[in-house]
Amino acid sequence: MKLVEQERQRGEDLDFCFRNLMVFGEEGKMKGGVGLMNEWKDIPMELLLRIVSLVDDRTVIMASGVCSGWRDAICLGLTHLSLSWCKKNMNNLVLSLAPKFTKLQVLTLRQDILQLEDNAVETIANFCHELQDLDLSKSFKLSDRSLHALAHGCPNLTKLNISGCSAFSDEALIYLTNFCHNFKSLNLCGCVRAASDNALQGIALNCHQLQYLNLGWCDKVSDKGVKSLAKGCPDLRSLDLCGCVQITDESVIALATNCPHLRSLGLYYCQNITDRAMYSLAQSRVKNRHQTWESMKTKYNEEGLTNLNISQCTALTPPAVQAVCDSFPALHTCPGRHSLIISGCLSLTSVHCACAVQSHRVHMFAHPAH
Repeated sequence: MKLVEQERQRGEDLDFCFRNLMVFGEEGKMKGGVGLMNEWKDIPMELLLRIVSLVDDRTVIMASGVCSGWRDAICLGLTHLSLSWCKKNMNNLVLSLAPKFTKLQVLTLRQDILQLEDNAVETIANFCHELQDLDLSKSFKLSDRSLHALAHGCPNLTKLNISGCSAFSDEALIYLTNFCHNFKSLNLCGCVRAASDNALQGIALNCHQLQYLNLGWCDKVSDKGVKSLAKGCPDLRSLDLCGCVQITDESVIALATNCPHLRSLGLYYCQNITDRAMYSLAQSRVKNRHQTWESMKTKYNEEGLTNLNISQCTALTPPAVQAVCDSFPALHTCPGRHSLIISGCLSLTSVHCACAVQSHRVHMFAHPAH
């Protein structure tokens, strides 16, 4: 009932807007001007696209069926679309809409119920050649056919989310990167077959602009793949290696050495990580500061790590982690600003950020010893 009421209210709002436009048009006639419009189909394209930008995606699809003029205008002007609200028949909806909405640049097809199949992705690849951002997360039914289709039909992809798509192989992912060289963001979380060392080598070889990569719980990934990635993608800003149980200090050292713009690093449950990795991060801060001192003087607090997750990395000791915290002022352990995450590491409770020191000094000045 609530949904019906919302749809009724939305229709009334559109009717109210149109009546106002009609009044304005009648006033134009009375003043000797030319009436602006007599029917919905007479709304100028620019105004229609403005209206479309203010409503939800379900309403956009409904509006495209009002008349041929609206359909053509929306099909030519629509660049962003999400169908994640669709709880059934998403596959058929994609098959129907993709041939019409050929100017799409951003398409979100995240689903909680298994719906999407390869033929839908193939249709997207056949018609939506300007696509840059595609979310296929939780599409468990998809196979390598989908990645092969995207490789040929969507070469301009810069962002791809296939988290949870456990059926994709690393061969298909490598094939995709052979054609799509502009990736800046890849979410491969849970892609246990696709995210392998061979795949990371392919990404390193073909995707030098990559900035964001999620490899969470991809347990096939080892130092070999991460070291290749660090050398081939020096502009990495965010890397999630949570649950990549094979990696060791060698991976972190490679990242610290080759990726000076790294801002976020997830190492949750990477229990082979030791103090050596932490000291390499801290030392990289000093090295990078010397190399780019002029720019760092004004942006010291903005550069370097701003998020580090070392939860369950039980081999780490307080001095090593404190060295990292001291080197990167944006890492916080204080309440409400947790960006250095150390849960499950009982030995690290003494590690503190700069805020704690400043708070202690303020307290000392406010309450001097008698």
